[in-house]
Amino acid sequence: MLSKFKKFVKLSSKEKKLFFEAYATLGMMRLAVLTVSFKRLTNSLNHETKKKELKKLSEEDMKTAQQVGKSIIRASLYTPWESNCLAQSLTAHKMLKKRSVAGVFYLGTMKDKKDGQMKAHSWSQCGENIITGKPGHEKFTVLSVFGWEKK
Repeated sequence: MLSKFKKFVKLSSKEKKLFFEAYATLGMMRLAVLTVSFKRLTNSLNHETKKKELKKLSEEDMKTAQQVGKSIIRASLYTPWESNCLAQSLTAHKMLKKRSVAGVFYLGTMKDKKDGQMKAHSWSQCGENIITGKPGHEKFTVLSVFGWEKK
């Protein structure tokens, strides 16, 4: 526990602020996933059914997107609630849109080869970079794409 605190203390003030924002937003998004319809959650997003070509981001926007993604992943490790891939994607959307960084999040499914069960996954992308939900996303068939533009 002490080593985690030491790591946190070493973060810059910007990283600490992003961590707390991500932590709080993950909580709001987890609550929303449990209590609000998915249609209502994604009401303000552009919806498509297949992957789309993403616009290249400026260097500054890409740096912001990577910092936000890192803070979401870092914060998700410490929440007492389940901060799954959907909560992370919704959090990325909220935090990046606030910073006028365009992006998308994908919903995909696949059939597990071991037990035959359907599995779902969500991941966020800005430009060419995956921001949240990195592990194994390429194995999933994209069902829906939700995007947001710069303000």
